[in-house]
Amino acid sequence: MKSVVITGTGVTAPNGLGKDDFWDATRAGRTGIGPVGRFDATGYPSTLAGEVPGFVARDHLPSRLIPQTDHMTRLALVAADWALADAGIVPSEWPEFGIGVMTASSSGGFEFGQGELKNLWSKGGQYVSAYQSFAWFYAVNSGQISIRNGLRGPGGVLVSDQAGGLDAVAQARRQIRKGGGLVLAGGVDGSICPWGWVAQIAGGRLSTDPDPGRAYRPFAADAAGHVPGEGGALLVMEEEDAARARGARIYGRVAGYGSTFDPHPDTGREPGLRRAAEIALRDAALRPSDIDVVFADAAAIPDLDRVEAEAINALFGPGGVPVTAPQTMTGRLNSGAGPLALSTALYAMRDGLIPPTLTRDPSPAYGLDLVRDTREAAMSTALVLARGQGGFNSAMVVATAEAPVAAPA
Repeated sequence: MKSVVITGTGVTAPNGLGKDDFWDATRAGRTGIGPVGRFDATGYPSTLAGEVPGFVARDHLPSRLIPQTDHMTRLALVAADWALADAGIVPSEWPEFGIGVMTASSSGGFEFGQGELKNLWSKGGQYVSAYQSFAWFYAVNSGQISIRNGLRGPGGVLVSDQAGGLDAVAQARRQIRKGGGLVLAGGVDGSICPWGWVAQIAGGRLSTDPDPGRAYRPFAADAAGHVPGEGGALLVMEEEDAARARGARIYGRVAGYGSTFDPHPDTGREPGLRRAAEIALRDAALRPSDIDVVFADAAAIPDLDRVEAEAINALFGPGGVPVTAPQTMTGRLNSGAGPLALSTALYAMRDGLIPPTLTRDPSPAYGLDLVRDTREAAMSTALVLARGQGGFNSAMVVATAEAPVAAPA
């Protein structure tokens, strides 16, 4: 099997615009969660969000693109530019079909759809159906990035909520292993707009606590939902030998991946998260004892936290591996969450620092070695977990370039 590596990252996150600002804030434990600023949320039960700071589209994109795109699309376009530049890739210097795009999306279409609904009632406005608006946004992650950069290789968009970002990275790895060239993969997502806000509140998982320091507290006995956020990351992925041949800097290797779907609750069968992690470990030819850190999904719903803690403890034993959830500084980013967690894991392994989980009063009943303060640790492997509402489970193992490569299955 071809080894697939990550050679570039582009990050737009609520606690940092750009990978360096994001990592500086994350390892220092600085949060990007605060009152919603993109619209007046004072009349809603949930009033907090993780919003990307200091983003002015005209500072990063041609003026002609601004009226053609919405906020999430602009963030995705900028993340793509940064990822390609970070990898030292100039698209025009590559073969015509040499670079593909594989992204994920779950909810960003709400903002575009809301704009079209406003047009429906505005004088002379042109109506676009809600279905068309969502289809447009799902395609735009791949299409707009491809058009802007002239990328004509294989592309697609996956939709599996919070798990989708890992799924997109896994699909990019498949494309490269089948003989594809370079793939830009990941997700930038979010729905911080009135229509999207109502939809998320209706899902029953948003925290209503107005205190930014307490609202999102996974693995706490009184956890009561998450804070939503916007942003994510796009990753440049390529075959390892090709990357080394061009002298690329390698962040790490996508070593293993697994995905499952939860059985219906009435069946009494175990949720699928543990099995997804086991599949990812087998794919990487690693044992649980080989994993140095786990980046948790951290739903902050007691029943879901319990399922995740039981899965981690079943694999590693109680307290058997450091567990962190740096998304407590950003909020949950839907399909942007997994790629951002992968980027964070790569930076953590590079610098030997596990970023903290900002959760007050975590319950010892979960039996986790939850990293509360930035912790120094030598790491060469990380397991990233993600779950999407509706039963999606994904797990991915990333490893440093120096870590041993798994033998072909």
